[in-house]
Amino acid sequence: MTQKAGRIESIAGPVVRCSGIHNIRMYEVVRVGNEKLIGEVIEVGEHEFTAQVYEETSGLAPAEPVISTGDALSVELGPGLLGSIYDGIQRPLPELRSMSGDFITRGLTVEGLDKKKKWPFVPVIKVGSHVVPGDIIGEVAETGIITSKVMIPISVEGEIVSIVPKGEYSVVDTVCSVKDGYGDVHDVVMMQRTPVRTGRPFKERIAMDTPLISGQRVIDTFMPQAKGGTGAIPGGFGTGKTVTLHQFAKWADAQVIVYVGCGERGNEMTEALEEWPKLKDPKSGRPLMERTVLIANTSNMPVAAREASIYVAATIAEYFRDQGYDVALMADSTSRWAEALREISGRLGQLPSEEGYPAYLGSRLAQFYERGGRVKTLGSGERLGSVTMCGAVSPPGGDFSEPVTQATLRIVKVFWALDKDLAARRFFPAINTLTSYSLYHGNLEKWDRENLGPDWPELVAEATALLQKDNELREIVQLVGPDALPESERAVLEAARMIKEDFLTQSAVHEIDTYCPIGKTYRMLRIIVIFSRKMAEAVKMGVHVRRILEFSVLDNIARMKIAPWDTYNKTMDTIESKMEREFEALFKEMSATGAPLPAAS
Repeated sequence: MTQKAGRIESIAGPVVRCSGIHNIRMYEVVRVGNEKLIGEVIEVGEHEFTAQVYEETSGLAPAEPVISTGDALSVELGPGLLGSIYDGIQRPLPELRSMSGDFITRGLTVEGLDKKKKWPFVPVIKVGSHVVPGDIIGEVAETGIITSKVMIPISVEGEIVSIVPKGEYSVVDTVCSVKDGYGDVHDVVMMQRTPVRTGRPFKERIAMDTPLISGQRVIDTFMPQAKGGTGAIPGGFGTGKTVTLHQFAKWADAQVIVYVGCGERGNEMTEALEEWPKLKDPKSGRPLMERTVLIANTSNMPVAAREASIYVAATIAEYFRDQGYDVALMADSTSRWAEALREISGRLGQLPSEEGYPAYLGSRLAQFYERGGRVKTLGSGERLGSVTMCGAVSPPGGDFSEPVTQATLRIVKVFWALDKDLAARRFFPAINTLTSYSLYHGNLEKWDRENLGPDWPELVAEATALLQKDNELREIVQLVGPDALPESERAVLEAARMIKEDFLTQSAVHEIDTYCPIGKTYRMLRIIVIFSRKMAEAVKMGVHVRRILEFSVLDNIARMKIAPWDTYNKTMDTIESKMEREFEALFKEMSATGAPLPAAS
């Protein structure tokens, strides 16, 4: 497309008003100023238009040139994405550093994918086959964990007239040629270029009836996430949002992870960039980065690029979804993204809504979260993929009534509420089980009963009831002390303590407890609930709670969270057997004496 040139009229931070280009379109990419800074058109008038610039605008001056590229903001999709670290507009940060050092020079243009690197392409289709958009024509063993699928572009359909043999090719080499119904031949390469503002198409949405196992007991038990679902994790400063999202990204059983640090502190992203390449995937034993794409747009980077970064992340996630993978997208945090919206809308002079946010805040959040889902992808046959959206929200002062949190809660179906008091007591994850919720329990019940145990929903309901009763009793205990409570209620307090300390608390740094297989989670909860039931039965027979607290099995229950992943079933069997023996001995002693059993002196 022929480039058209205009000029800068005025500059207000990242917002630049320009003139001189007719017929320019919304969201068209422009090059601004003598340094050709990257910008995007966000407002079009009769004689002028406004662009948001994705780089620092200091030093720009009126009358400098503005050049239209004719393209929308797009990302390059293909082999080479996995293991990459990008900025908010898909420029590889290692490449930027090699070009300009530790401080990124303005106006640099770096392609998202390496066009020179050769990839091992294996064709999976033959000449003469009829293909439609989304069909897989070949595979590339991109990493030791993920095999990338080369797909027919959305606009191409017809007969395969040629396809390259097995070998090594770059992402811009023609690997296949397709003749359409009009006789035109289309060359297909391994790379696709896709606009970020609109979602990639699919056939249809399907039911979200499979859980996304996170390895975090409090989440998998009380507020589970479904594959393709949407979730939010709001919390004040220091409550553990980023650590919890990091844990989710590290251990969730999604095949591909896309993590976007949107306006977060640079040291947090640095920690992720340094730590994740050293981590091992729990299933394959390979480096975790082999199935991860990181997008770093920290708080000291230009604010406009922060607004674009989550759309870039969503488009990359959809690309892997279309290959048939389950993808988890982590956005940390959508509050910083909303602040970028607020700043830009303010500079545009748009009428502000609550707390200065633009009136379209809710609709923009909905557009982002609705790009999640579990779908039948394009292509012949039936291929399923999912994008699970999890966003952190940073309400000022931990106030959940502020606009971003409220707008998010109207959209998402899983709510992980971080509690400042729990965080202050060094309780991790500091998720309040009484104020958090998941609307996917009904969707996942069949899977839970078939894959965990037929009694799983009942165990969860019983544990939830104990925690709710404990919360009620705590108010009484603070007034009159625990000794004023009857034995049955003291048993409830003790059972709830076991759930909170022996089950819900989980160390993010312990080599075993950092991740808990869902089967181990089931066995742990079952042991504690059974112990609670037997304790309640013993108390009803007249046994004092203090007598039960002398059981040696309680030490084993307290340590069962660090049972190794590969031998936990044997450990749990041993604990269950010991628990049965100690209660059986207690009941025999009770039957023999026929009197209440006090604590041993």
